[in-house]
Amino acid sequence: MIEIKDLYKYYGDRRAVGPLSFTIEQGEVVGLLGVNGAGKTTTLRILACDLLPSSGSVKVDGLDVVAEPDAIRRRIGYLPDTPPLYPEMSVRDYLAFAARLRGTSRKETAKRVEEAAHSTQLEQVLDEPISSLSHGFRQRVGIAQAIVHKPRLLVLDEPISGLDPVQIVEMRELVRRLRGEHTIVVSSHILSEVGETCDRVLVIHQGRLSASGTSAELSDRIQGTGAYREGQTMNLEVTVRGAEADALAVARAVQGVTRAESSPSNAELRAFTLRIEAKRDVRGDLAAALVGADLALLELVRSERERELESVFLRLASSDGASKEGAA
Repeated sequence: MIEIKDLYKYYGDRRAVGPLSFTIEQGEVVGLLGVNGAGKTTTLRILACDLLPSSGSVKVDGLDVVAEPDAIRRRIGYLPDTPPLYPEMSVRDYLAFAARLRGTSRKETAKRVEEAAHSTQLEQVLDEPISSLSHGFRQRVGIAQAIVHKPRLLVLDEPISGLDPVQIVEMRELVRRLRGEHTIVVSSHILSEVGETCDRVLVIHQGRLSASGTSAELSDRIQGTGAYREGQTMNLEVTVRGAEADALAVARAVQGVTRAESSPSNAELRAFTLRIEAKRDVRGDLAAALVGADLALLELVRSERERELESVFLRLASSDGASKEGAA
C-alpha cells in the first residue's frame, strides 16, 4: 500500500527527514512514533501529497506522489494535527462539503455523510454548528471528514492531542473500529497509545527510522529481552478490590518486592491500584498471595513506566543496530 525508499526532505539547509525507507501493507494499522521534531508530520504531509519530497521515492497504492498527486489524494483521508474545520458550518454541511471536494457525486454525498457520522458516533450533533462542539467532538469531525469519501488509506496526525483521558479512550476505540476498512497510519509521541491501536510501530528519530516492530517487541528491546532477566527491576501495576491496607501488607511480604504503594482506582467498586517494584519476577507469587488473602485480583500488568517513549529513544535510537535498521 505504501512504499517509501530513500526519502529526504529539506527545508533550506535543514534536513527534516531522511534517509527514510519503509513499507506498509494493505490493511495494516501502523503507528509512526517520535518526539516533536522527529519528522513524523513532514512524512505524513508527503504521504498526503501536501508536501513534495526533496528526493527519494514515495508510492501510495502504486502511484507516485510527485507524478500523480491528484489520484493519490482521492485515495487518502488525512487528519492533520489541527483539524481543517469551518466553525460556522454545521457538521452535516461540512462533511458534505468535504465529500464533494474529494469527488463524491451529489447522489452519494448524503449517504456518505450518514455513514461517516455513524462510524464516528456523530449522529446526535450532525445539525449542530462545529463552533458549539467540544474538542473531543471536533476531533471526531476531523476523522469523519477524512473517511467520508471512503479512502483506501487513512492518515491521522496526533489524533489524541489535547484530549482528556475519557476522550482518549473514545478515540482509541474509534480507530479500532476503523481498522479493516482502511490502511491506517497514526502518528504519536506516546508508545502506549500507538501500542493500543496499531499492529506495528515505526520509531522515527531525527528523520530516520530508528526501530520497528510491535509495541511488545519494542518494549522487549527496551528491557533487553521479552522474558525477565535475573537482576532486572520489574515494575507492576495491580488492580485489587478489598481492604487496601491488607493488600499492601500482603504485597510487601512477597519475597523480592522492594516497594509497594497504592492509589485509588474505582471508589464505587472499592478498587485500588498497587504499584509494585521488585528485584525478581514476582507475578506468580504476588497473584497467589493476594488471592490467598481473599482479595479480588482484577488486573496485573507490567507498568507503563517500562514503556516510556524517552527510554525507547535513549536505548533504541542511540544503539548501534538502531541506526542501521532497514525498511520495515
